[in-house]
Amino acid sequence: MSELKLGAVESRFADIIWQNEPLTTGELVRLAAAELNWKRTTTYTVLKRLCERGIFETVEGTVTALISRQEFYAAQSERFVEETFEGSLPAFLAAFGTRKKMSEAEIDELKAIIEKMRG
Repeated sequence: MSELKLGAVESRFADIIWQNEPLTTGELVRLAAAELNWKRTTTYTVLKRLCERGIFETVEGTVTALISRQEFYAAQSERFVEETFEGSLPAFLAAFGTRKKMSEAEIDELKAIIEKMRG
């Protein structure tokens, strides 16, 4: 996956694929026209770009994801923490907590995630 970043419109387009895969390129053209008001050529251009990035592939007219939406955003998040906080998740959480206080439910959820990661 050479480039993990997606622009806002690319992200909406990728979500169409993730929500409907596997789908034919014809189905994708119809969905992109309905949801993004795109022409066929725009759909194919953006699809080609995302395939070149290793996010999706098209085989015999069928579009599928090479990585799931969850995997994509997990990798993007890891890259952000690595680049911005020198890979320190505690530094990220500390910075996040200075502007937004977490609810008790959120804190409990994070504790559960940490315990699951330990196990």
